[in-house]
Amino acid sequence: MRNLDTTTLRSLVAVADQGGVTRAASALNLTQSAVSMQIKRLEDMLGLKLMDRANRRVSLTASGEQLVGYARRILDLNDEVVGRLTEETYEGELVLGVPHDIVYPVVPRVLKALNAAFPRVNVQLRSSSTVVLREALGKGEVDMILTTEQGVGEGGETLTEMPLRWTGAPDGVAWKRRPLRLAFCTCCIFRPIVLHKLDEAGIDWEMAVESEDDRAVEAVVSADLAIGALLENSLPPYLEAVNPGGLLPDLGVQKINLYMRGGRDKVLEELAQMLRNGFGAISAPGPMLISA
Repeated sequence: MRNLDTTTLRSLVAVADQGGVTRAASALNLTQSAVSMQIKRLEDMLGLKLMDRANRRVSLTASGEQLVGYARRILDLNDEVVGRLTEETYEGELVLGVPHDIVYPVVPRVLKALNAAFPRVNVQLRSSSTVVLREALGKGEVDMILTTEQGVGEGGETLTEMPLRWTGAPDGVAWKRRPLRLAFCTCCIFRPIVLHKLDEAGIDWEMAVESEDDRAVEAVVSADLAIGALLENSLPPYLEAVNPGGLLPDLGVQKINLYMRGGRDKVLEELAQMLRNGFGAISAPGPMLISA
């Protein structure tokens, strides 16, 4: 197995780019003889003639021109690897907090794009309620959070708005029963909104589950024992939006907001822009694009 030497490849590319050995040597800060020796070493290793030295002006042979194309790709990849693995400007840890019901589909794609752009930055994802995440940001426990709120607080930025929809089991009938059985986590920010809407409409209700576990709530709803409420674009495949035909009150819209800690840096700003792009895309027609 013969291995190509990137130093000799770099000399060959320099000769091609500079139009000769003398200027290539100057560009590489080497002597002319050193560049000539590297080209000769490459020719000996491959058993090919790469440069035509018949005339005073040195030119590449057909094999030399072909190798230059490969050499550029090899050197580009080499430089990318070295840059990514040795760059220490952006490294460390970043904590992103997101309510569980808006993690998909945007956040995984954003995290993948961020990792490609900043592979030395370790991102921790914390999933919790909006109330808990706002408290964590205030305590400095997270660097950035997304929230679902009716308004937007100081220092926040609204990325998009989504309708809040009644949700139930596919082809379920729980929404027709009275008193209306509900399933919400005790800390769910949608819970007081829904209860207020039902009280205003004069609809009797009762809680079918008291839990801080989102999975327990989803299990009760998917079993058609109760209904809940989720944002329109965040429904899991085992639940569906309920169309009550006016028998239940409209729940309005919710804002998806972004908040960041102070002392922003490049990585944090890039993450914020990726989230803007991602949530902006799911609110518009067409495929979602994440820009690094």
